[in-house]
Amino acid sequence: MPDSGTLSRAGPAEEAARGTQRRLRKLVFSPLLRRILLVNALPLGLLVAALLYLDTYQDGLIDAEAASLRVQAQVFAGAIGESATSIEDPQRPVLVPDLARPLLRRLVEPTPFAQARLYDPAGELVADSRVRTGPGGAVTTEPLPPPPPRRGPFATAIVAAYEAAMTILPRTTSYPVIGESDEWNPDIRPLLAAAVEGQGAPLVRRTADGRLVVSVAVPAIRNRETVGVVLLTREAREVDEALFQVRMTILAAFGLALALTVALSFYLSTTIARPLLRLARAAERMREGRGRRGTVQPSLKARRDEIGALAQALDESATALWNRMDAIERFAADVAHEIKNPLTSIRSAIETLRRVQDPERQQRLLAVIADDVKRLDRLISDISDASRVDAELSRVAVERVDIAPILATLADIHETTRAPDAPRLVLEAPPAGLTVNGLEGRLVQVFRNLIGNAVSFSPKGGTIRLIGRRAGGMVEVAVEDEGPGIPEAKLEHIFERFYSERPQGEQFGTHSGLGLSISRQIVEALRGRIVAENRRDESGAVIGARFVVRLPEA
Repeated sequence: MPDSGTLSRAGPAEEAARGTQRRLRKLVFSPLLRRILLVNALPLGLLVAALLYLDTYQDGLIDAEAASLRVQAQVFAGAIGESATSIEDPQRPVLVPDLARPLLRRLVEPTPFAQARLYDPAGELVADSRVRTGPGGAVTTEPLPPPPPRRGPFATAIVAAYEAAMTILPRTTSYPVIGESDEWNPDIRPLLAAAVEGQGAPLVRRTADGRLVVSVAVPAIRNRETVGVVLLTREAREVDEALFQVRMTILAAFGLALALTVALSFYLSTTIARPLLRLARAAERMREGRGRRGTVQPSLKARRDEIGALAQALDESATALWNRMDAIERFAADVAHEIKNPLTSIRSAIETLRRVQDPERQQRLLAVIADDVKRLDRLISDISDASRVDAELSRVAVERVDIAPILATLADIHETTRAPDAPRLVLEAPPAGLTVNGLEGRLVQVFRNLIGNAVSFSPKGGTIRLIGRRAGGMVEVAVEDEGPGIPEAKLEHIFERFYSERPQGEQFGTHSGLGLSISRQIVEALRGRIVAENRRDESGAVIGARFVVRLPEA
């Protein structure tokens, strides 16, 4: 019997199945999918609500039905007034029931689903088209028309759904319902006075089983005297059938539109929501450091839309991030190496100092220790500056800077402070107009690094040329010296960190090897470029080095 306190661990197949279910659940219940469905379905809902709200259309059909029925009733009333009245007293014509009854039946026979009644001016029933007199005076009453054939279950459900919807929506018209035991014909007394005056409005009702019934009352007139009132009632099956056909057409169109909306919504979900989820998972893998290359799927990067642009940007960001991490690792390794050298020298000097008794050797060892400490101080300062450059350039907004006054100031400072045998600095630049987007302090740092590098390699009494000009939408600053130049094999490595190609005779540890690397870092952050090359004479001999900085003109 297994221990109830031990939890069973799911196998790989079960975990995979759960993962698939979670992904499907995210897709089906995606907030983006719900928004897409809502946005697409809302206009459809408004459309179907407006179209199903057919009171205006129904009122128009009923008005047309009532007008047609009134014309028919007027024909009946005119025929009865002319053919079923007695004019023994022309001033007081009266109805003749024996003439009116058969005439009324004959008039109604061609009209299906109709019933006519004839009343005298006092409201007494004179004739009914449903009442027949048989042999021997027997009176029979014909039944009302049977209800129309029942529709199929689907149509019945549609009608029921429509009626349920209509109970929710506000309706402009509502019709009284005829009880199951009641006849079609309404009480004539409220209609009699209006009908005699010719102002009788149609009466619209519904039966208990939902059939629409329209009644009109029209006076029968002879010699300008009202001899009776004809009440004509007809079941408006055509109106109900027309309404049903319109509803079915609307609902069919709505069903098709809804199906297309759902299909298109799922299509948009699979082309938008699912790729976004895949990009989110790729970003999560990058955050956890689980994918160095191929984190973003190629199919997403190949898309020619906003998702593809986002995937491409995410992939490029991942590549840049890994490159930055590699650079940080290399930089950390280089820093450790560069710091370890003077520390090793200091440790060795201290250990030797403990054993040496000669004061002169002790002084030399102390001098070595002092030089190494100075070198460490310079190295740490430059490392700190290099680590701040990227953060500063990404955080501080650039501004328009005119380089021409900066170059003139640097040239004046050099000429004012240089030693008699130090190289001269010649400025060749306009007084203004060399405007770029950048940070003034960092640009000064770049040009001071280049000028200092040229001074280190220039011979005594030599000349350094500082040139500034505009060239093809770029501002170009060049620093030329008359030194030994740069070894051809090292032209590609001169801007690397801790590059240590120094002139002969320079005191060890004076430079950290980070000046040119920091300069390139600053220039490239300002969307520019810095290059180094050798100057040659007509014979091809190297006569110095040239460093060129190119920045976009503001």
